[in-house]
Amino acid sequence: MMRPVKVSGLGTFVPPRTLTNEQLEQMVETSSDWIMQRTGIRERHIADKGVATSDIAYPAALAAIAEAGITPAHLGFIVVGTTTPDTIFPSTACVLQARLGAANAWGFDLGAACSGFLYSLSTAYTMVATGACDHALAVGADVMSSIIDYTDRTTCILFGDGAGAVVLSAAGPAEPGIIDFWNEIDGTGGPSLCMPAGGSRMPASHETVDKRLHFVKQDGTAVFKFAVRKTEEISRRLLERNGLTSRDLDLFVSHQANRRIIEAATERLELEPSRVIINLERFGNTTAGTIPLALNDARAEGRLKKGNLVLLTSVGAGFTVGSVLLRWGC
Repeated sequence: MMRPVKVSGLGTFVPPRTLTNEQLEQMVETSSDWIMQRTGIRERHIADKGVATSDIAYPAALAAIAEAGITPAHLGFIVVGTTTPDTIFPSTACVLQARLGAANAWGFDLGAACSGFLYSLSTAYTMVATGACDHALAVGADVMSSIIDYTDRTTCILFGDGAGAVVLSAAGPAEPGIIDFWNEIDGTGGPSLCMPAGGSRMPASHETVDKRLHFVKQDGTAVFKFAVRKTEEISRRLLERNGLTSRDLDLFVSHQANRRIIEAATERLELEPSRVIINLERFGNTTAGTIPLALNDARAEGRLKKGNLVLLTSVGAGFTVGSVLLRWGC
């Protein structure tokens, strides 16, 4: 029998250094006004050279653990959703586990690009719900600046670095918690958003480096159309499965990739702006970090309170699609 699970702690972290649109104007042929009109992004946080994903995941995890009122020793499971692991192996989850001193936890990295946090959240939920552990840590963290080509104006304007983490804990029957989730993939969209080299198909070589194949490549039009359509579809599907409509939601939190994507999808869902959080102006697309960063801002603004009905939805490279329905627990 599945037991109830709640979000008992939330933590986030972004590197202190920012890269503004005005600074990007000096790097590539673009303008601040054009970036704002096309994406809604004004600035993004960028990690210093040598700062890895585990370095930004660590403070976010510590904050989540502290709010949950537990110690790292209470964790039984750690999953890190990331596109930019510290190394191919060992996993960033292993690095984070050691740094936290979470001696009783096992775990792994999860690769789902911008859906990495929601895939990690649903995985951690399952671990707690089945009784495999009482407390699990789900992390979404990326140092996207490490794989961005700052001579490519179609991608370098979009991405930033950031991390978020939640602790999921076994809940009492009357406590607010996770209600349901739905994940899916459409692998035919893989070529539309990818990093071509660096894996077993195309290992690093002088040729791949010279051709700049170790950076993110994107077909923006294909990604935009898919993201708008699937954000609406998976949101409606999950709500309908639970006998709800968008009118029942207190807050909708979409992956923060592009303001126009979020606005187009929420218009289709008939959600007024007061029930939608958009914070990408200050962070850009932090890939797996966007949803926890948005949750943190919504809570700071008083728009997210314990017991609120919240829908989280993401679309990412792969293509990956995910959605989690929950009543906020902390």
